Order: sequence, then structure tokens, then C-alpha cells
Amino acid sequence: MTTTPALTLIRGAEVLTLAGPQGTQPVHADLLLRDGRIEAIGPDLPVPQACTLVEARGKLLMPGLVNAHTHSSETFFKGRYEGMPLETWLLYAYTYLSGSPIGDRLLYLRTLLLAMQSLKSGVTTLCDDFFDPMAHSIDRLGIVFRAYRDAGIRVNVSSAVLNTPVLDSTPFGHELFPEHLSAQLKFGAPATAADYTAYCQEAFRLFHGQADGRLRFAITPSAPQRCTVDMLQACHALAVQHGVPLHTHLLETKVQAVAGQMFYGKTLLAHMHDIGILDRHATLAHAIWLTDADIARMGEAGCTVVHNPLSNLKLGSGLSPIRKLMDAGVRIGLGTDGLSSNDSARVFDLMRFAALMHNGPRADAAEWPRAAEVLKMATIDGARTALLDEVTGSLEVGKAADLVMLDLDNDNFRPRNDIAKQLVYCENGSSVELVMVAGRIVSQDGRLLTVDESAVWAELDELLPAYLQEHGKWEAANRVFEPSFAEVIRRCQAVELPGLSRLTPPIDSR
Repeated sequence: MTTTPALTLIRGAEVLTLAGPQGTQPVHADLLLRDGRIEAIGPDLPVPQACTLVEARGKLLMPGLVNAHTHSSETFFKGRYEGMPLETWLLYAYTYLSGSPIGDRLLYLRTLLLAMQSLKSGVTTLCDDFFDPMAHSIDRLGIVFRAYRDAGIRVNVSSAVLNTPVLDSTPFGHELFPEHLSAQLKFGAPATAADYTAYCQEAFRLFHGQADGRLRFAITPSAPQRCTVDMLQACHALAVQHGVPLHTHLLETKVQAVAGQMFYGKTLLAHMHDIGILDRHATLAHAIWLTDADIARMGEAGCTVVHNPLSNLKLGSGLSPIRKLMDAGVRIGLGTDGLSSNDSARVFDLMRFAALMHNGPRADAAEWPRAAEVLKMATIDGARTALLDEVTGSLEVGKAADLVMLDLDNDNFRPRNDIAKQLVYCENGSSVELVMVAGRIVSQDGRLLTVDESAVWAELDELLPAYLQEHGKWEAANRVFEPSFAEVIRRCQAVELPGLSRLTPPIDSR
């Protein structure tokens, strides 16, 4: 295990601060770090006594990347599924019919594995929407926090809650699901708002602010259609009280857009506004099936959005109207989503796709995302979605020393043209040489310094086969629901919804 040196000087780097209007233009500078924070940035800083010196000539320093939306619960399902829309994929990755929850040791290793793969690719901050089907166990939540503490990453951990019956939040659900299947569509007994509030208050007391503030608890109602109004309002009250995000999924698919009109007579975003939970604390993952009125309201509220380009592509969910959102003043972060709906923890991959996937033939080229905008999504704007923009996301005096050093003597930067553009369009994480969190080197030359990776994989090689074999049995059991969900998707695709900001192609639900 490594410790944070009291004083570190990183000398002679090209520095992308991501601070201010010139933040995406590199400057030649040194960084002085003291007790995990940035004390000075500038050329030719004096070398203090008793200082750890890091030579960085020919290197690029940039803020650590922020993965603003993911789910550690999917980490073992990387590369397992394809060809499924969200509503079908959920049957297999989350399984309504299931056995006992994952064991405590595998829970720890699963969380640790996500942190390991994130850190090595330059991600220093994670927002983990942890889902432990309806358990809400403080002890199990503590296991997740312990894994992140041991890995050395900065993290917001939440514990997702939903308390609306599945078919009550699924358009045409009661009509299309046979009675013998309807009774099985549940994750166990739903929590009450009072029970969930008590659980969260205990989580804040035990875990929030651990490791010198590196570990934080956040609030995650799964989605507005999956939670009762009193649950949503209780979650919002907790977020405001503790100064953390209210992080929720919003309008990821056409099915969810139809749910808003069918169950509330309005969009789900309008529903959030009308019950008083749309404000600066609201962080909305996906935000695809929006109306122009929704977008204007989001800008007025000061909420943020997490764009999940690869997950949205894999599940065929659609395109978030990010240019309209940015024009309305909405700040946008980037999220991998879980490693089952994306299959990678690499945020560099997200940057490239976020910069390219909106460049369709019907879009004006002037509205296409620019590399500088996407870099901010992966750093300072991602930090803002986590309410951590005063702590991390840019290299500024007083902020945490969360940073990545990349080798510029690398095919990704040869020939050298524009570093910001090459980071977005050329880099894939292979140039990362050193990763720091709070001034502590956690990864160097592709090797973690906080975790014995060989030991972790030796243990996983022993434990995972039996777990995945058991999960396969439950996948087979859940296949019985697929025809009904396919019909839900088909029915919803046929529903016309007025005022959508962007139409997306129909999803083939075969």
C-alpha cells in the first residue's frame, strides 16, 4: 500500500487544467502538491526541501476522469449480452427471478474490480449507483465502501431504491402480462419512504466523508416512474440536507416516455418538476426522450445530465439531445453505465463516441460536439454532476490532486497537432502512465499500487465460475418474461408522443 507524500513537485509537464476559458489549451508548467491538494501551478517552481520529485518532461498532465454514472452490480457481466433493448436486457442482468444475493466476498471483489479497471484507465472519480435488490443492508453497503477505500478511488456510492410495483410503472403491463407471471415480477418487499430515509441517514453517519472526504454517499431513487411521490420527495429532502446529488434515471427509452404520459399525463421531467424535486441537486442519467419544454425547464432548474453514449448505443435507447441541453445551460457529464450495458470502464472510449455519434446527416455541422466540450464532460462537468466540482475535475490551486499523466511520445500523439482533439479522437487509455487520487499515486505504468491484482484475479478465478453458472440458471428462468416485454416495447413504439426534441429510430424488439 502506498501513502500520500506530504510534498510532491511534478516538473516540466504540458498541463491541461480544464479551468477557465483556456483550460483545454496546454501550458508548460510545474505542479506543487501538498497533503493531497494542489498548492501551486506555474513555470519553474522552486524545488522545496524534503520533496518527492516527479519528472514530467514529454508528459501531459490533466485532471482525472470522472465516470458520472455506473453500476458496480454489473461488473461480472462484461461481454455477456447483446441484441437486447433495455427492458429485455434488464431481465438477464438484474433478474426478477433470482436466488440469494451475491455473497459478501464476491460483493467486495466485484466492487474492487470496477475500481481497479477504472483507475488503470485514468478514472479517478466514480458515481456508483449500487443496486442490491431491495436489501438496503448497511453491512453490505459497508462492504462496497471498504472496497473503494482499499482501491484508493474517489467515489459517490448510492443504494438504488424503487417502491412502485413493476407493472404499475410499465405501460400496458397489466394488459400484456399473464396473471401467473405478474405476481413474480418483483424484487422483494418494497421499502417505505420512512424506512429508506432511516437507512440513508445511517449510511451518511457511517460512511459519508470517510478517507478524508474521498468516499461519499449519494441518493438514488431508481427512476421517477419506479418510485412513489412520497419516496421521491423524501429522497430529495435527504439530498438537500446533506448536499449530495439526487441521482436518477430519466427517459432512457421510448417505453419510459410513454410511461410518463400514461401514468401522469405529462412527461416524467414535468412530473419531477411538479412534485418539487427538479433543482440543482437533480442529476439525470440518460435524458434521451425529452421535449423542448423539458429542456427549457431543465436549464431553468440548474439540474445536470449524465450522457451514456455507449450504453445508449448498445441498448438501442436513442440519442440524448446534448446540443440543445448545452444551449439551455445544462451541464453534462459522461457515464459508462454498467459494465454489462457498455462492457468497458474506459471513459476515453466515451469521449470519442460522445464527440462522433451526434454527427448525423440531419444535424447541422455547427451543432456537432467539439473536443473541448467533450473533455469538459469527462472532467469538470462530470464532477459537477456529482456535486464535486469544488473538489475535483480541474487542476486548480486548492483542489484535490486527482490527476492523470500521459506519455506524449506515443502513437496517439504523433504527429502532434492539437492535444485536446487527440485526447478525444485518438487516445484510448494506452498512453496513461501515472494516476493520482488526492496526491497519492494509485497506478503507475499500468500497475495498481493499492491492490494486488494477481491475488484478486486468483481469487476470482476460483469463485466466479460457480457464481456465473448459477446466474445462468436464473437467466434461463427469466426468459419466460421476454415475450411480454417485447410486446410492451412494440406497443410503445407505436405511440405518438407530441413535442419530442429528437425522434429516434424504432427499436426492433425481436
